[in-house]
Amino acid sequence: MRAQAWLNGVMAVALLSLSSAVLAGATPSKLPEDEQGFVKAVGKLNRSQLVALLGEPAHAEDVKLKDSGRVVASIWHYHNINKDAEGAYYPTTELDLIDDQVSVVVFLNNDGSDASTGQSYEVQPNPADL
Repeated sequence: MRAQAWLNGVMAVALLSLSSAVLAGATPSKLPEDEQGFVKAVGKLNRSQLVALLGEPAHAEDVKLKDSGRVVASIWHYHNINKDAEGAYYPTTELDLIDDQVSVVVFLNNDGSDASTGQSYEVQPNPADL
C-alpha cells in the first residue's frame, strides 16, 4: 500500500514537471541556443521552470527584503548554454530575474565578472500576464 502511494506521488511529480515544460513551449532539448530564440523562450518561464530546464545556476546572487528576507531579484549565471551568430558558445549567460520572471538576459564573452561587455536584451512582458 505504501509503495503504491509512493509510486503515485513520484508519477504525479514527473507529470507536473513535464506538463510545465510543455506548457512553456520548451524542453531541455528544445530550448533555443540562439540569442533571440533563447530570450523569447526564457521570458515565458518562472524560476522553478528555469531550474527544471537549465539546472541550478553556476553562480547566483539574491536581493532580499530586509524586513521579510523575501527574494525580490536575482542574478543567475550559466555557462556555455547559448551560441552567437557564428555558432560559438558564449562563456556565460546571465539571467536577471525580478520576482519570479526573467527581466534581462546578458550574453557574456567572459566568466561573468564583467557584465558591461555583453550583449544585453530586455525581456518583453507577455501582455496576457499584465
